[in-house]
Amino acid sequence: MSQLADFSFHLPDELIAQRPAPHRGESRLMQIHTEGPATIGPFSDILDAFRGDELLIVNDSRVVPARIFGQKPTGGRVEMLVIRPMAPSEEGLIIEAMLKGKNLKPGLEIQLPGGAVGRFTARHADGTAEVILRGVEDLWGWLHDHGQIPLPPYIERTPDEEDVRRYQTVYARDPGSVAAPTAGLHFTEAILQGLRDKGVAIQPVTLHVGLGTFMPIRVDDLDAHEMHGERYSVPQATADALAAARAAGRPIVCAGTTAIRAIESFARSPAPDTVQETRLFIRPGFDFAYVDGLITNFHLPESTLLMLVCALAGTERVLAAYRAAVEARMMFYSYGDASLMRREDGRWT
Repeated sequence: MSQLADFSFHLPDELIAQRPAPHRGESRLMQIHTEGPATIGPFSDILDAFRGDELLIVNDSRVVPARIFGQKPTGGRVEMLVIRPMAPSEEGLIIEAMLKGKNLKPGLEIQLPGGAVGRFTARHADGTAEVILRGVEDLWGWLHDHGQIPLPPYIERTPDEEDVRRYQTVYARDPGSVAAPTAGLHFTEAILQGLRDKGVAIQPVTLHVGLGTFMPIRVDDLDAHEMHGERYSVPQATADALAAARAAGRPIVCAGTTAIRAIESFARSPAPDTVQETRLFIRPGFDFAYVDGLITNFHLPESTLLMLVCALAGTERVLAAYRAAVEARMMFYSYGDASLMRREDGRWT
């Protein structure tokens, strides 16, 4: 039985990337091989790593400026991170959010930018809050006008104009994420075209990144951890491409852990072109239906993302590669370097 401590490693603070590489696509890439030690080169090595018959799945969710600031009637500051819309009501739009401020209790009304008002109605067991927004007709448009890019808490600075551009993939389309699907941050249009020219098929899914992706595990027994729900959808064209690739024995590679969670959730509840919710927790012992390979960043110790990576490539191999990445001074987390790995019993060798 896996325990939280099984997925721990030492990470020096200075290896947590605070800014992206000077130019998109110029980070480093560690290839974690099924045999032998990992190798490190530029991210452009990704073009040589693909044979040309693969199907590459990308997450086209767009990060929204979901961090918004308001005031209590007393003048105290309230920070609100909008996680997702829930449902309309007679009073306004019900949203799920994280609230930060002093003495926040249900019933509190918060004055928000653009003349909007938020009423804090309930606190959930996972720490999220239910808020009713009044004076907001278009949630994404309101956040675009008044919100701030929600950089992760380990990036210890205020977002700037560079983040507006770089904390977003070049193929982002559908707004709804509160954090970037960070593996995609490495891809440029030129790299994507280079893969297509080689014969790689590229298809999108949408998984709106929320608390399920980055909420920490607070229990030692992993069986007791509950994932937070995240919305996802798989277009019919992507569903057809997945079925064709699996039938033909062509490798399926995901750009990012969120792309994996989307298609592996879809495998268990196939409904193309519909928005569904996933709480899928992928950890060692998971039976993959589709995925043969993964491009991803380096993840937080004891996180669900690291566990997913270990499920795909093997815990011992992954942790050895992470130790090598630390020794090589590779950069970790959202703005950090990338890794590429294959499933040991997959179709991508």
